[in-house]
Amino acid sequence: MKKFLAPPAVSDDTDLEVVWIEAAQANPSAFEPLYLRYRERMYYYLRTRVQSAEDAADLTHQVFLQALQALPRYRYRGVPFSVWLFRIAHHTAVNVSSRRFSTVPWDAFAEAVVCKPEQDPESYVLRQETFTHVRNLLQTLPAHKRELLALRFAADLTVPEIAAIIGKRPDTIKKQLARLLQSLKEACHETE
Repeated sequence: MKKFLAPPAVSDDTDLEVVWIEAAQANPSAFEPLYLRYRERMYYYLRTRVQSAEDAADLTHQVFLQALQALPRYRYRGVPFSVWLFRIAHHTAVNVSSRRFSTVPWDAFAEAVVCKPEQDPESYVLRQETFTHVRNLLQTLPAHKRELLALRFAADLTVPEIAAIIGKRPDTIKKQLARLLQSLKEACHETE
């Protein structure tokens, strides 16, 4: 009599992701749960890096294709899958932007993070005015600081994940983000 093994016990989200990764490594058609988990965050992150929503969608597709092709070589070595995936995205975005020599308007950042119409028109107009001001502040920031904000808020990555992608210590990233957010907050209050 043939014995069937029970599916592996999954204790948390990370364990579930490991199961998905192993399944996708054995059969690329099993990549869908990983794609569904990260596609929205990936799109919003890449939307801050390119001129249009269509370019962001194309770039998102490209990143997932690269990830799918590289997935058989992926091994967990203390680096979460999300970091591995966003490293691919980061390098892809850097390559695309270096070929195009263009600056992305920071309207994309507002769109990617918060800009959603509300029921109350007055609140919506106030929010739009705030985003116009924030967008103008963001345009004055160096690219590496905008990248930190995009990884933290558009990609919704944690400080340790950002540190692993950029190649710095988590304490350094945490301090940089805290200083950056404080300076943006102060700049916003100065103009009120």
